[in-house]
Amino acid sequence: MNPTFEALLDHLRQSHGFDFTGYKRSSLMRRVEYRMQTLQMATYSDYGNYLKASPEEFTPLFNTIEVNVTNFFRDAEVWDYAIAQVIPQIIAAKSSDEQIRIWSAGCASGEETYTLAVLLAEALGVKQFCSRVKIYATDIDKEALNQARQASYSNSEVVGIPATLLEQYFEQADHRYVFDKNLRSSIVFCHHDLIKDAPMSKIDLLVCRNVLIYLNIDAQTRALARFHFGLKNSGFLFLGKAEMLPTHTNFFTPLNLRQRVFTKVPKGNLNQRLLHRALDQRWL
Repeated sequence: MNPTFEALLDHLRQSHGFDFTGYKRSSLMRRVEYRMQTLQMATYSDYGNYLKASPEEFTPLFNTIEVNVTNFFRDAEVWDYAIAQVIPQIIAAKSSDEQIRIWSAGCASGEETYTLAVLLAEALGVKQFCSRVKIYATDIDKEALNQARQASYSNSEVVGIPATLLEQYFEQADHRYVFDKNLRSSIVFCHHDLIKDAPMSKIDLLVCRNVLIYLNIDAQTRALARFHFGLKNSGFLFLGKAEMLPTHTNFFTPLNLRQRVFTKVPKGNLNQRLLHRALDQRWL
């Protein structure tokens, strides 16, 4: 291992709370070096010093590492785990007529939200999905939300969808694929700031992947407090591949750390309870 590169990864973990050590080193080094070349920096040490002086550099670095911001069924292992372990638990814990509430936070252009809808429709059947499921899809980017509401994607944008699911849940129109309008009626897209706005409530599954990376530790803590407030005691939280919970919080406990799946810790400390009182507004 290259000690200066490992020091750079350690700085990213300590300063931003994100762990890239699980990535393949060769691929990770190539992507970091690409960003270094853009800034005309020759060594990892130089780049590490630049990151310390310019913390805003973390966002373009993360985007370089991740390459694709969002797509359907991204990180297939996560969705396989959701299908096998999480969604069945949510369904089994409810009566056949009880509502299932999902929050897709930081939904961007909608690919992850519609992935969730497909998985739930497969698990429940279309009729049960339409009568029982409510998906709240939120983002701070109004342009992205408008794109998500259209539910229309190009050939290149749907490549991650298995052929049978693409045929079942999308219709072709003008060389694009449009998500099923009946299922779409169960999805509510709305503008929402994770830091300032009141959270959704009574949520069974909250998916917020590769969103916290844009926040500093204090803002992450505030967002996670809102997630804790919004989730039911039996609720699940999905984070992004590189995202870790701030060490000073005790809102959630890992269910599957490799896949970044967490469950809510039901009882918070006094500070959490005081925050919960301040977040008295509810989303219906």
